[in-house]
Amino acid sequence: MQKYTMGLRVLPPTSTINAFTYSHHLLHLFNDSPCISRLVGNSTTRQFDFTPLWLQQPLRIQKKPVRKLSGSSRSLVMASVSQAPQKTAARLPAVEEIRTLLDSSLRGMLSTFSQHYEGYPSGSMVDICCGEDGCPILAISSLAVHTKDLLANPKCSLLVTKDPTDRTELVITVHGDAVFVPENEREASRASYLRKHPEAFWVDFGDFQFVHIEPKCVRYVSGVATAMLGSGELTGEEYKKAKVDPISQFSIPVASHMNRDHAEDTKLIVQHFVSIKVDHAQIIDLDRLGFNVKAGYQGKTLKLRIPFPRPAEDRRDVKNLIVQMLEAAKQDSID
Repeated sequence: MQKYTMGLRVLPPTSTINAFTYSHHLLHLFNDSPCISRLVGNSTTRQFDFTPLWLQQPLRIQKKPVRKLSGSSRSLVMASVSQAPQKTAARLPAVEEIRTLLDSSLRGMLSTFSQHYEGYPSGSMVDICCGEDGCPILAISSLAVHTKDLLANPKCSLLVTKDPTDRTELVITVHGDAVFVPENEREASRASYLRKHPEAFWVDFGDFQFVHIEPKCVRYVSGVATAMLGSGELTGEEYKKAKVDPISQFSIPVASHMNRDHAEDTKLIVQHFVSIKVDHAQIIDLDRLGFNVKAGYQGKTLKLRIPFPRPAEDRRDVKNLIVQMLEAAKQDSID
């Protein structure tokens, strides 16, 4: 049976690489990736056809030595790690990743049509949650400027991102209409809101009311100068039909536990699966298909996607998969 490797083929140390040489090594690099089953293309068309292997057959790992590089080779490896194989690592479909991020978000930027400065947009930071249908829910005061704007014109947008300080993170903008929740439906919105914001006692003040944003269009872009998820837009119906990833609810406790108590194990797993001797690695978040890490490599920071050998079924299964990956990494270090 043919074996697949999760390592990288390192480009030769050289200061200049012509298009043909680069394409040649790029093909080798792609063909070494565990998430590629076939590659069709050439240096002229640059058109490739990807199919995740885990959807077709069990993963077989071919052990490769961990490399520590310097000089121009290091720069080439940095580019390779962050681009080609990472683009093909198993990750959630865009619509599901967007739905999941919005569901886990606590704050966003609400933009309304200003009534005071006609023709200009007005922005406000607001606490949010999502209902079961994916519609963002806000608790707003009748004294707030954005409430007066929405009463005059319900068209608005809501911008959220996973980490505002990281320009490579996914940014989502929901365009829609604000719908004020009637009193007989208030309790359901209140319950959803307090699950995300348990200390928001002010929602019971007389001047506060709940508002749903009914999505018309959801736009997304995977940060600045990155293309892991790409960019595009979804209709409101496409967005609302998507499901929240079932494992994402365990992301914070699992990542916190691993980063606090098993940082060396995480580093070993990352080194094994990318074949680069990283200095440290920290889990950012996870889902049923794998986890995202920030890794240090000779003074630089890399954001890497580490796929699970197969999709995780529940929280216990996440632990089993991580243990399995760690055992493989430890065995590789012994060999």
